[in-house]
Amino acid sequence: MTHYLSVDLGATSGRTVIASFDGERVDMREFTRFENPQLPLAGHIFWDLPYLYNEILRALRFVKTEGLQLQSIGIDTWGCDFAFFDKSGQLLGLPYCYRDPHTDGAMECYFAEQMSQHEVYEHTGIQFMPFNSLFQLHTLRRAGCTTLANACKILFIPDALIYMLTGEAVCEYTVASTSQMLNPNTGDLDTELLHTLGLTRDHFGRLVQPGERVGVLTPQVQAATGLGDIPIVAVASHDTASAVAAVPAEDADFAYLSCGTWSLLGVESPTPIINEDSYTNNFTNEGGLDHTTRFLKNITGLWIFEQCRKEWTVDNDLPVAIPKDVNALNALSLASACDSLIAPDDPRFAHPTSMTTAICDYLTETGQQLPESPADYVRVIFRSLAARYAEVINMLRDLTNVEIHRLHVIGGGSRNEYLMQFTANSLGIPVVAGPQEGTALGNALVQVRAQGLVNTLAEMRAIIKNSIELKTFRPQSTD
Repeated sequence: MTHYLSVDLGATSGRTVIASFDGERVDMREFTRFENPQLPLAGHIFWDLPYLYNEILRALRFVKTEGLQLQSIGIDTWGCDFAFFDKSGQLLGLPYCYRDPHTDGAMECYFAEQMSQHEVYEHTGIQFMPFNSLFQLHTLRRAGCTTLANACKILFIPDALIYMLTGEAVCEYTVASTSQMLNPNTGDLDTELLHTLGLTRDHFGRLVQPGERVGVLTPQVQAATGLGDIPIVAVASHDTASAVAAVPAEDADFAYLSCGTWSLLGVESPTPIINEDSYTNNFTNEGGLDHTTRFLKNITGLWIFEQCRKEWTVDNDLPVAIPKDVNALNALSLASACDSLIAPDDPRFAHPTSMTTAICDYLTETGQQLPESPADYVRVIFRSLAARYAEVINMLRDLTNVEIHRLHVIGGGSRNEYLMQFTANSLGIPVVAGPQEGTALGNALVQVRAQGLVNTLAEMRAIIKNSIELKTFRPQSTD
């Protein structure tokens, strides 16, 4: 039995997971869990990177206490954000959070001053989000940011943590691909785009692919944890890339949906798809395992539902008690007959003061029935998400000429049986739910493969299928 540590950091919480592999199955055990709070300081929002680093050290001390013999460590996080380091390797300030409002209007400013939107897409094939690293860095440069001016290295969040643990400055391919600074045709950061930011390739670490051994824990980290020179492996460092690597598919005729606060719906492609249609429909080409392309679209996910639940939690005047269990709450909605639909990607649902009010405003404007209870809201939200998934699946079929015969759903949303059934009904194809913890699984299996115990992505996926329980939802005639 071999053991690996997956460090899986999300935008609200983080955890470490011990993966144990016996040659046929991988067992996952959550080791530590911790919050990942966004820090509001001086009108901006930052990440507490030293805190995250210390949480990793805490997990490593527990590894020592338990006497586990780790083969390696892998780190995955969200994309787009980055940290600055000076020439002595010291962290300069705290990384900005992608939700910081300083990037409001950032895209339009960049297009007006540096390069057209169409040209940027031709260089990167990445969909346009104001918090993409390209626009964050341009915003900081225009503002005269001293930490940027003094930075010797700019490292994406997983790369920054690897640097703090090993002293090795790298730029992992999958997380770099989310920055809108990587050219998928050359497979490296685009020097023309870097030039528009006043940066050079030397500002970033050497490019590494998932599965490459980066280095070992520094003597300082070894002394702080009591461990030896454990290797750190560059996994698919963007969390969605790790999750997609864990899709337990056997054939190529599938789409995947990473379902959480965001819904990322796409297909695996052997090459980038960059053309007028993908540009017009704002599809993205992000890096995947084995040089594959994750051709996908970002869709608002469970965010709308989560925000409604928060409102109901503090509303003591509701006519019914709101169950904490998601599927129990969904069960209340089975009696609902509200057939109204919203457009989940409408900007009004991004950060409303009241999500339920935003839903009612949309339905009023579109002349639809208003929900009268939490059950009605749940039905409206999930039927709307399922309808949006069907729209995007049809776009994917048109853009890729791929026959899609099943949808694999990974992430926390895969345990929402109500949403899974609505999705199967809307798409008219089977929906395979699981794994729920795909990111940590994908992280671990890349480490297993780096050790030479698995050879191919297909073998990785077969092991995952052998290790977890899947549930298939087939289309039903009514919802």
